[in-house]
Amino acid sequence: MSAEGPTCPDTNPAEGVPVPACARNGPVSHAIFRVARLHRMHVGQLLRRVGLHPGQELVMMHLWDRGPQRAADLVRLLDSDAATMTRTIQRLEHAGFVRRCPCATDKRATIIEPTAASLALRQQVENIWTELENRTLGDLTAAERTETLSILERIEHNLIRAATQDD
Repeated sequence: MSAEGPTCPDTNPAEGVPVPACARNGPVSHAIFRVARLHRMHVGQLLRRVGLHPGQELVMMHLWDRGPQRAADLVRLLDSDAATMTRTIQRLEHAGFVRRCPCATDKRATIIEPTAASLALRQQVENIWTELENRTLGDLTAAERTETLSILERIEHNLIRAATQDD
C-alpha cells in the first residue's frame, strides 16, 4: 500500500477483471488466453445447436474436403493425439456423422468416412463458422481484418519456431 492509499490493480478493460501480477509482463499472452477462452465458449454455443462439440467440426471439415481418412492422418492433420481423436471419432460415430471401416491395404488402420447424415450438417457448420467470424471480428474494417489475420499468422509461426527449438 502506498502513502496515497491502496493502488488500483491493472485490469482487463473488456471485463474490469484484475490482471494477475505474474501476467503483467506478458500482456499479449494474457490477452490471447482470454480471447481463446471466449472464442471457444462462443463456438461451443453455436455448435451445440447442431449437436457438435468444439473440435468435432474440424474433423468433419477435413473429411468433407479430403474424403475418407485414416484415423492416424486425422491426428496429424489436426495436430491432435490418438486418444483424443479416438474419443472424437467415437462420439461422431455415435451421433451418426461418421462410420469406421477397416483399411483394405493396412489391417492395423481404420478408415473414417463421413456419412450421408453428415453431409446435411455441412452447410450448418459453414453457417456457424460465418457467424463465429462475424462475432469475433465485429466492426473491424476489411483492412483491420487482414492485418489481424497477418499478425495471428506471424504469432503462430513464432510459436511453431519456438516449439521446434525446444525439442
